[in-house]
Amino acid sequence: MTEPATPAKPAVNLGEGPGRLLVWLYGVFTVAAASRSVVQMIVDFGRAPLAYVLSALAAVVYAFITYSLVRGGPTARRAALVCCAAELAGVLVVGTWTLLAPGDFPDATVWSDFGMGYLFIPVILPVTAMVWLRRAAPGGAR
Repeated sequence: MTEPATPAKPAVNLGEGPGRLLVWLYGVFTVAAASRSVVQMIVDFGRAPLAYVLSALAAVVYAFITYSLVRGGPTARRAALVCCAAELAGVLVVGTWTLLAPGDFPDATVWSDFGMGYLFIPVILPVTAMVWLRRAAPGGAR
């Protein structure tokens, strides 16, 4: 005797439920990283150009993830997953780099020391978002 097939889980709107909190957090981090990097680049770019450019890059990644979560749909979900993986890689690389060669960073980036200046949210956020994106997928993990 065969077991009845379980119906596939329907797609979830990425901006609903826990996704709403992720949209809010990514939005806040977009504004924080962008404003910080813009001010730093205008005021004293020569002091720590690498750190300021990396913070600006983080802001762009955060903005794209925010947009993808708000937009929703399968293509946006896949794009957000890729960007969250890239964000996590960036946090791990920059976090390790800032610990091993602190002289390369006369000023901190958003991802310095694995986001310690931001309560480690930069390292926790992409992991949480990837879990949510996988669960929100049609037929995703339950």
